Amino acid sequence: VQLQASGGGVVQTGGSLRLSCGASGRTFRGYKVGWFRQAPGKEREFVAVLKWDGGTTIYEDSLKGRFTITRDITQNTLYLQLNNLEPEDTAVYYCAATRRAIHSVLGVPSSYEHWGQGTQVTVSS
Repeated sequence: VQLQASGGGVVQTGGSLRLSCGASGRTFRGYKVGWFRQAPGKEREFVAVLKWDGGTTIYEDSLKGRFTITRDITQNTLYLQLNNLEPEDTAVYYCAATRRAIHSVLGVPSSYEHWGQGTQVTVSS
């Protein structure tokens, strides 16, 4: 499955953005679809994941409350709502999908078979 992430941009501290991730060629049914981010000089880190069948969500604890992952089944699109953004949230945000990964490894980037190209989020102070 090919993923396309979009919606990044430049916002001021406290601002909001909504990221989108679409899939070309097939539906997200049967997949766990998530968001990761990578800041310059840092490793890629887990943000949130959603199990498409059923809608169960898992968040990185430190981001829960400001970030919300949702899906639109009819549009076959995954979203990440980013609220109350801080300069530390500046990163490239990637969507990723896996059919195989079990619950305990959903926070590990290497568990995902498919990746989008990333979308840049820049938060200015």
